[in-house]
Amino acid sequence: MTADGAATRRGAQVITVVKRRRLGALLAVLVAALALVLGGATAASAHATLESTDPAQGSVVPTAPAAVTLSFSEGVSLSADSVRVLDPRGAAVDDGRPEHVDGKAATARVALRQGLGNGTYTVAWRAVSEDSHPIGGAFTFSIGAASDTSVNAAAVQGAKADGAVSFAYGTARTVAYGAFALLAGAAAFVVVVWPAGAAVRGVQRLLMTGWVALLLSTVAVLLLRGPYERGTGLGQAFDLSLVRATLDERIGTALAARLLLLAAAGVFLSLLVGQLGLQPKPTGPAPDPDDAGIDEEEAELRRLERAAAERPQRDTRLGLGLAGLALALALSATWVGADHSSVGIQVPLALPLAALHLLAMAGWLGGLAVLVTGLRHGLPVAAVERFSKLAFWLVAVLAGTGLYQSWRGLGSWGALVDTEYGRLLLVKVGCVAAMLGVAWISRAWTARLRTADATATAPAAVPALAVAAGEEAGGDAGDDADPERAAQLARQQAVRAKAHQRRTAEGSPVRAGLRRSVLVETSVAVLVLVVTTMLTNSPPGRVAQAIAAQPGAAGAAPAAGASAVPGRTQELKLPYDTGGRTPNAKGTAVVTLNPVGTGPNAVGLKLTDAAGQPVDVPEVQLAFTLPDRDLGPLPVTLQAEGAGAWSGTAQLPLAGVWVVSVTVRSSDFDQVTATQQLKVGQ
Repeated sequence: MTADGAATRRGAQVITVVKRRRLGALLAVLVAALALVLGGATAASAHATLESTDPAQGSVVPTAPAAVTLSFSEGVSLSADSVRVLDPRGAAVDDGRPEHVDGKAATARVALRQGLGNGTYTVAWRAVSEDSHPIGGAFTFSIGAASDTSVNAAAVQGAKADGAVSFAYGTARTVAYGAFALLAGAAAFVVVVWPAGAAVRGVQRLLMTGWVALLLSTVAVLLLRGPYERGTGLGQAFDLSLVRATLDERIGTALAARLLLLAAAGVFLSLLVGQLGLQPKPTGPAPDPDDAGIDEEEAELRRLERAAAERPQRDTRLGLGLAGLALALALSATWVGADHSSVGIQVPLALPLAALHLLAMAGWLGGLAVLVTGLRHGLPVAAVERFSKLAFWLVAVLAGTGLYQSWRGLGSWGALVDTEYGRLLLVKVGCVAAMLGVAWISRAWTARLRTADATATAPAAVPALAVAAGEEAGGDAGDDADPERAAQLARQQAVRAKAHQRRTAEGSPVRAGLRRSVLVETSVAVLVLVVTTMLTNSPPGRVAQAIAAQPGAAGAAPAAGASAVPGRTQELKLPYDTGGRTPNAKGTAVVTLNPVGTGPNAVGLKLTDAAGQPVDVPEVQLAFTLPDRDLGPLPVTLQAEGAGAWSGTAQLPLAGVWVVSVTVRSSDFDQVTATQQLKVGQ
């Protein structure tokens, strides 16, 4: 071996060692970020609900309490205005420092000022549950005796986000999902299916677009999270105090980890393009031992030489594949570690399955984007077939993990139509079914592409053109051929050759048909991403049903309301049907109020069957909600007054259109909530 050859070999070895070290450092960063995201994932129930309060909702206490305490079904994060207590005039009487009781994350307590007078006080609360969704509500209690109260509507904050902020936040999350699918899926396509695609400009643009879009959308989510949680406007997006508060939450930790991982992803992309895109491909056909003039030993030698030439690319693809897989897993954890999968039932199983679902989605959708681009840049038929086989397994993983997630989120068949989560899930299933139908058409085009491309590349017309050009330039003229004429013919031959290559790459009708089919498939995929984002923002079906079953929950759209006449007794009739077979399962709930105004109202409740006779039930609940002010539900403590009759006092602190809800349970399994509107003070 010459000195130059040895130096070249040593230089290649040094470069290989440096690349391996860079890959090792990249893997270390990914493992650290993954541990950071998953470290705080614990079991809980999705979407926290208020379980109890002290003082109790609607109660009358003899003396002023020192503090107001709230207990939730799961841990919540608090901010400076998470719990506010307002006196009858609307003035704040809390110390403005809500905290957890004895470090218990599922509680919130705020101290009250000394010397509070008698009257009705309103407690408005707002927090963020462990699955990163904002929750809120309000209730009243009285000191000494109930009284009229006038609460500033701006001070009573619920869980509803500002419309513009909610739209921008949802859009940023949708873009983040799509960008992750593009980035991870395109990188996987290049490493597994089409290594030569790393040198194609269109593929490089897809990779960079996914990276930039994911970076910008993550920053947008981080900035918008504070206003989204607190119900403020877009003007608060750049409030650094809100950003710091977001970073203290689980979702903030996940977003910070995602930004760190994107820095590592930038390094990964440079390695991907630099090593696969610039690496020379082995040339020359594999030797055939049956060829004349080549014995078996020489054929084996050539085979070993070719394997040695291909080994650097295989090692590179293996290293990049492992690094890319670790990076994709860590990025997926920034979603699943701070959403529905991180809370609820079977968390240890739900987390990895949710990550698999997200990765399979990315591999399928991102691969489709590269397939569309590759069909315009000479993507080999073998690569199309490899992706077709890979897509089959990706869809299988999507179906299996999606079935589990649906069961975990719904909890019952009824939730499919009775909850927003279930209805969105039905829309997503329909979109995925449409994608599968289009994918089946794409597979048919792929099968036709194999035959069409073989026919198109068999006898080339370009070589014949080259021969004709050579003969015309120098056939009979010999050494006296015109150089200008030869140059002109050479240019014509080059143009024809280029046109032939373009027709071979993208001009085939079969390729055009496959491209159109994949474009339709990709368009439906965008809709799937939008619905997926809406699903993550909706409470799971089993949680929505549990909330609806709580005291005072309104389970259906309010019926036509009744206008109240102040000072007179108002009667509301709410038909109900629990679906049971017992005599008390169907009837009418009659609610009477007096004087139907702000402040305390005497309330009577009677249940009658179809014949108008009073009926008893194991449990009945009555509550009032003011949706326009995000106030309530305010439950009424009922006292039995005989067969099928109850009485109590309702505190209605504000004028407006209230929703009266009566929940009737006729057996251990049959329950329904009937609602009706009631105008108070308008």
